[in-house]
Amino acid sequence: MLEKTTRINYLYDFYQSLLTEKQQSYMSLYYLDDYSLGEIAAEYNVSRQAVFDNIKRTELMLEEYEEKLLLFTKFQERARLIRQMKELVSEGSSSADELLAVIVELEKLD
Repeated sequence: MLEKTTRINYLYDFYQSLLTEKQQSYMSLYYLDDYSLGEIAAEYNVSRQAVFDNIKRTELMLEEYEEKLLLFTKFQERARLIRQMKELVSEGSSSADELLAVIVELEKLD
């Protein structure tokens, strides 16, 4: 569950501007502020089921955006390559060719 929450938080960070105001509000309250479905429902004077349905639909939308735009995937890959570069530099035994290969991979992401 924690992995899913972390993933949704990242996707929300990347794609929140593509969501409606209500979707942004529900997702922010649920995932960032840790409100329960009941608390959100009371805040907006709607049923828990309406909040649940909206959040589930929004989660699917975020996954669809990621499937098409790959912003989170590229972010993860960039982080991995940067870690790899740092390791190569800190080892001191790496050659310029190894670093150049990682830089080329990094450039391909864009």
